[in-house]
Amino acid sequence: MHMSPPPERHRSGPEPSGPLAADATVVVVGASLAGLRAAETLRSDGLTGPIVMVGAESHRPYDRPPLSKQFLAGTWERDRVALRPDAKLEALGLDLRLGCTATALDVGEQTVHLADGTALEYDGLVVATGASPRHLPGTDGHRAVHVLRTLDDAIALAAVAVPGTRMVVVGGGFIGAEVAATCSARGMSVTIVEALPAPLARALGPDIGAACAGLHTDHGVTVLTGTGVAGIDQPGGPGDAPARVHLTTGQDLDADVVVVGIGVTPATRWLTGSGLELDDGVRVDEGLFAADRVVAAGDIARWDDPRSPRPVRLEHWTNAAEQGVHAARNLLRGRPAALAFRPVPYVWSDQYDVKIQVIGFPGPDDDVTIVDGTGSLDERRFVALYAKAGQLTGAVGFGRPRQLMAYHRLLETGTSLADALAATSS
Repeated sequence: MHMSPPPERHRSGPEPSGPLAADATVVVVGASLAGLRAAETLRSDGLTGPIVMVGAESHRPYDRPPLSKQFLAGTWERDRVALRPDAKLEALGLDLRLGCTATALDVGEQTVHLADGTALEYDGLVVATGASPRHLPGTDGHRAVHVLRTLDDAIALAAVAVPGTRMVVVGGGFIGAEVAATCSARGMSVTIVEALPAPLARALGPDIGAACAGLHTDHGVTVLTGTGVAGIDQPGGPGDAPARVHLTTGQDLDADVVVVGIGVTPATRWLTGSGLELDDGVRVDEGLFAADRVVAAGDIARWDDPRSPRPVRLEHWTNAAEQGVHAARNLLRGRPAALAFRPVPYVWSDQYDVKIQVIGFPGPDDDVTIVDGTGSLDERRFVALYAKAGQLTGAVGFGRPRQLMAYHRLLETGTSLADALAATSS
């Protein structure tokens, strides 16, 4: 599956902004969901030329959501997280460069430089290098401290996340909350430490964040909010000695395992000096172009959406999948003919027996109306509508998948809150 070197690209084709030739060479940097969907779309939509996929990890493309759930719980084996069986991956005819990092991009020369000294020329480029987890200062090399982003991270965490051990999860976002739920269900003693007033408060506001906190306390997890981590002591005794987590409140927690889930940083360092605009990701236009012949997709892409008050960069599975397809099709069309990417964002999180789903662009300061359920968030079964200045912006559901998705079309067409409420009661 590894072919080296790639064929020389065709320089005598259409203008740089025109459509790609069918036999063009495309480089996909990032063996991720977005990168794989882009490669599959390029093939299905008629590209016959070489596709070179570069992946920093040694693994073939795999699915990330199960890492904090089924894989960590021990109910899925390693082969089940693969995004495609080997036979389907082979059928794409990729020149797959795994365990190889991209180090630089020269847009003018249409060349990607790799850590092994290879220079890959391209006619079209898909940037899908995703993001890297943030670390707590002073914890590098700390044997009790883990992050969860990659398959290797998950393998290391699963080896120590065993019943009876004490875990501190730093950060109550989706990853931290899922790890806490999975490990609590496995019989671990779990404490979530969250600097905000409630888990997910930055994304969903304090009320729905409090409902998320309540979901965890219902299952025996201790949730400490408005609390930061001042430092973590490295165990100084035998290998099974606990770490000590020092909180900003003055409290200390002993932990056998510490999981840090405090967000990610877009993996753009290799693009420094490339000429692409880097601002909390790669800035792209509405067609996902960062430059002529260069598109970006997934966690790394940041674009302007008229429905959002600020530029959008989404770290969701659905977004990565949809952007990979859309970016590839626009790359084939060429920039002048590109179609705007206008998704209704969707993300889900399975925690205990509750599926939490979010659609649209809900904001932490939006007005929230409960439209399905008993009216009490304590039931953990409800749909909440979000609105700003009377306009529907998003919806969140706890354990209401069918009811929630009824609002997808309303968000797509730009419905007012009043019309959404009228549709709910009809």
